[in-house]
Amino acid sequence: MTAPAQQVETSAGLRTEYPFTLPRGYVDEHGRMHRDGIMRLATARDELTTQSDQRVRANPAYLTVLLLERTVTTLGDLPAVDTFVVENLFASDLAFLQDLYRRINADGHTEVAVSCPHCGSDFAVDVAGDAPGGS
Repeated sequence: MTAPAQQVETSAGLRTEYPFTLPRGYVDEHGRMHRDGIMRLATARDELTTQSDQRVRANPAYLTVLLLERTVTTLGDLPAVDTFVVENLFASDLAFLQDLYRRINADGHTEVAVSCPHCGSDFAVDVAGDAPGGS
C-alpha cells in the first residue's frame, strides 16, 4: 500500500488534488487491498462529456461511475482507475467517494464542523481521511 500523495496547489494557491483513504478499500483480482488514493477537482469537460455518454443515457445512475473514473487519479498501486474498478467498489466506498466529489467540487473543502459531545468544543474534521487520525 502506498502513502497518500501530498496535496497539489497551483501558483495561485488553489488546491486541485485531495488525498483520501477509503473506509473499506478496493480488493483487486489478486486479493490485494487498495485504500489510499487521490481525487482531483472535476473540470467542465468531465461533467459535460460524461453526461453525453451512451451508458448514462441508458442508466443515469452510471454518471457517478464515469465521473469517479475520471477524477480518481490513483488508488493504491493500481495502474489505472477505470470503470471496472469503480463498479467493483464496496457500496460504502462508492458512497464515500460520491460525498468527497461533492465536497471538493461544490463546497471546495473536505472538512466538516463538529462539536465534542463531552466538552462542547467546536472543531473541524477532515473527512477525506488523509489527516493524522483519519480513517
